Amino acid sequence: MGRDEGKQSGGAPSAMERIKQDSNFLRGSLVEEFGNRITASIPEEETKILKFHGSYMQDDRDVRQERKHKKLEPAYQFMIRVRLPGGVATPEQWLKMDELANTNGNGTMKLTTRQTFQLHGILKWNMKQTIQEMDQALMDSIAACGDVNRNVMSTANPYQSSVHSQVYDTANRVSEHLLPKTKAYHEIWLDEEKVLDGRDEDEPIYGPFYLPRKFKIGVAVPPSNDVDVFSQDLGFIGIVEDGALVGYNVSVGGGMGMTHGDTTTYPQLGRVIGFCKVDQAKEVAEKIVTIQRDYGNRSERKNARFKYTIDKRGLDWLKNELNDRLGWSLEEARSYSFDHNGDRYGWVKGDGKWHLTLFVQNGRIKDEENHQLMTGLREIAKLHKGEFRLTPNQNLIISGVEEDEKETIERMVEQYGLSDGRYNSALRRNSMACVAFPTCGLAMAESERYLPSLIDRLEDIIEEAGLRDEEIVIRMSGCPNGCSRPALSEIGFIGKAPGKYNMYLGGGFKGERLNKLYKENIGEDEILASLKPIIHSYAKERLEGEHFGDYVVRAGYIAPVESGLDFHK
Repeated sequence: MGRDEGKQSGGAPSAMERIKQDSNFLRGSLVEEFGNRITASIPEEETKILKFHGSYMQDDRDVRQERKHKKLEPAYQFMIRVRLPGGVATPEQWLKMDELANTNGNGTMKLTTRQTFQLHGILKWNMKQTIQEMDQALMDSIAACGDVNRNVMSTANPYQSSVHSQVYDTANRVSEHLLPKTKAYHEIWLDEEKVLDGRDEDEPIYGPFYLPRKFKIGVAVPPSNDVDVFSQDLGFIGIVEDGALVGYNVSVGGGMGMTHGDTTTYPQLGRVIGFCKVDQAKEVAEKIVTIQRDYGNRSERKNARFKYTIDKRGLDWLKNELNDRLGWSLEEARSYSFDHNGDRYGWVKGDGKWHLTLFVQNGRIKDEENHQLMTGLREIAKLHKGEFRLTPNQNLIISGVEEDEKETIERMVEQYGLSDGRYNSALRRNSMACVAFPTCGLAMAESERYLPSLIDRLEDIIEEAGLRDEEIVIRMSGCPNGCSRPALSEIGFIGKAPGKYNMYLGGGFKGERLNKLYKENIGEDEILASLKPIIHSYAKERLEGEHFGDYVVRAGYIAPVESGLDFHK
């Protein structure tokens, strides 16, 4: 199981380790269970294996009690998450996801905080067909979830188009290299030839137990930190010299998840440990993953992320272990500077083509009365010859637009009421929320469905203070897993119970500092009452160019948190 099995916390391997061991390289009994027509669900143990195939079983929590009262099983359904390195999709792939959302899903698409598509509401009997149709459009969901490397993120900002293809190539190569080698996905969903019992298979990077927990990688290019590189288990920070990408600073040990009430868990910032050349990134990624494979905590899953492995053993230990496995040493880190972690909306020209960044509130693609987002993007995809780039902030870039195509797309944007963010407040443009209710089984409170209305209320205060155009990063998560990266926001909310949130302040605008708990377990009225005087004080007392997160630290509302080890102090 790894050279340090069970020693990290002094306990035996967790139940999940047995499930992985007994799964026959991620096959489990998925074929049999998805062939069972008696129930719309699969057994809980099989859901653990299904995650490695990019899917979660969920149920509609809005109708859970009603169905229980009627003695019906929950309204089970499945979410499928696509593996889409760097968030780049072709128009044909966009159209296929749109079609599947409307035939097999709930009629919407979700653009995630990891730059990929999620489909919700897929019934058990439609799973195989959905995955096969994705495959025909050259998409898969392998390793989009589970104890493996997840979707590799890459900067999407259009004004960096001169190096975008290079960093996208890095993201793609790392993603492909770190895929599980088992043929289980292809056998189960794509009807490919079965490996004899799966027993002759090998996982050269992961081994039969895979990783202790999920692993996340992102590639950023300063001055944009749109991928929130310090939230990643492994981050690559592109170093551009004389207009050319020369390599990457390597950041390790970031992560957002924690558990309410457990101070042994905390969000953490990645730390830069050195520099590698562009063609060395894949090897660095592999060796870092194998270190976590061998030393990560396999007894306590809540303490199993890479950040805890590093915090227990130290950065010097990690660098020595990495250099030993590489057979060469990272160079000294190069200088760099970030100035924001958001998106830049509207049209930008680069490399002779146009790129249009659209605002998609919380990443939900659907039609509304005056905002036909799904229909409009479908019609654009039918004629667009470039790319669609999903951003790390749940927005969308129509990329690579030719000069003779631009006017037509502008007209369609206007026709269908699509938004480039110009008419939204800066607060709303810098907002992000996870899915939460009704589909996420972990949600403790609303997030995606609630944050827009909370921002409605906050905008009254913002405008009153004369700050409508002042960019403030605000994020909400329905639970402390932190999928919307709330611990890095200037104003953050983490669900505690229905209608109740912990409120955090003081994160860095550039994604370089964690926030800190300011008020616990509060509802909307107390949220507004707490923020109003702070926002007004910020409007009157801020220094030139001072961001909200920096102000609340300077003004003493909250202490700065430069390391997750200080998050609970």
